[in-house]
Amino acid sequence: MEKSPKHDLRAIARQFQIYGEYRSAEAYGSGHINDTYAVVFDQAGAPARYVLQRINHNIFKNPVALMENVQRVTAHLAGKLSGERDFSRRVLTLVPTRGGLCYHRDEPGSYWRVYLFIEKARSYDAVESPRQAFEAAQAYGRFQKLLADLPAPRLHDTIPDFHHTPKRFAALETAITADAANRASLAKAEIEFALSHKPITGVLLDANLPERVTHNDTKFNNVMLDDVTGEGVCVVDLDTLMPGLALYDFGDMVRTTTSPAKEDERDLSKVTMQFAMFEALVRGYLTAAGDFLTRPEKQHLAFCGKLITFEIGIRFLTDFLAGDTYFKVHREGHNLDRCRTQFKLVESIEQQEDKMNQLVEGIQ
Repeated sequence: MEKSPKHDLRAIARQFQIYGEYRSAEAYGSGHINDTYAVVFDQAGAPARYVLQRINHNIFKNPVALMENVQRVTAHLAGKLSGERDFSRRVLTLVPTRGGLCYHRDEPGSYWRVYLFIEKARSYDAVESPRQAFEAAQAYGRFQKLLADLPAPRLHDTIPDFHHTPKRFAALETAITADAANRASLAKAEIEFALSHKPITGVLLDANLPERVTHNDTKFNNVMLDDVTGEGVCVVDLDTLMPGLALYDFGDMVRTTTSPAKEDERDLSKVTMQFAMFEALVRGYLTAAGDFLTRPEKQHLAFCGKLITFEIGIRFLTDFLAGDTYFKVHREGHNLDRCRTQFKLVESIEQQEDKMNQLVEGIQ
C-alpha cells in the first residue's frame, strides 16, 4: 500500500537520509504495539528496503528517551561488532533524519524511526526445534554480554517497574479487593493459586543481583535467524531496553519458548514446559553469557522462568478483574484464558524444577 489511512508514508520516509526514488510501503511483521512498514526505494536501479516504524506513544510515554536508549545501545553494539564478519546484519542500524536526529516527529505528533532492513534473515512466531531455541538464547546472551560495559549514564526506564513482581502482585491484590468488573467469583481458583505463590515474588529482588542492560521482551520472535545457516543473527524490538536483571530476559525466554501452546490456549493439556527446549535455552544462553554472569545469577536460571511466567499470569488476572483495561481482548474471558495458560506453565515448571536446577549446575 502506498499510503496508510492515517499517514503519508512516502512523505514521512523522505524525512530520513534515504536516497533514491520511493517505490512502495507495506505493513511488515507481527508486532501489536508499533506500526511497522517495509519501505522500498529504487537506488541505482536496484531495490533497497528499509524498516519504517511509528512508535506507539500511548504505551511508551517518552519516545525521545526511548530513542536515546536505542541510539546509544545500537552505536555501542556496532562499535563492539565492527571487526566481525557480516557485522552490519548483527545489529540494528538507525537511519538519521535529514536534520541528523534519530527520529522524526510529524505534525500530528507521532514519532517515527527508520532502520536498515536486515536481508536474508527472518523471525519466527513459534519455535520449531531445540536448535532454534539454542540460537535465540545465544543471541540474547551475546546481546547482554556486549552491553555489559555500556558507558554511563544509566539508560532511561522506558516503562518504570516493568518487572517489579512485588508491585505487580500488589496491583493484583488491589484488583481482587476492588472487584471492579464483578468477576472475582469467576476466577476463584486462579486467585487462590496467585495468593499461594506470593512468597516467590520478591526472590530475585532480594538476591542482590547486579543491574544489567536488559532487553525485557525476549520472545522468540525478537531474534532474527539467518535464512541459510539458522544462526541467531540480530536481536530486534529494542523499545523496552532499560536497566534490569539479566534473569528477567532469560525468564521470559523460558516463558515464551518452552511450551508448545499458544499464550491464550484454552486446552490446558497442551501447556507444558518442554525440558529439551529449556536445556537448549540454558546451553545457548550460557555459551554466550556464562563468563560474565555471577554465580547467584546462574543459580536462579531455573527459578526465573517460573517467576516471570507467574508475573505475566498475575498481570493477565489483574486486567481480567479490572475489566480488561490494558491488554487487548478478542473474546469474553480472554485475559482469564491467558492467565490460566501461564499458571499451568508455572505448575509444569515446578514439577520439573529440581531437574532444571541439576541441569544448570551441571553446565556451569
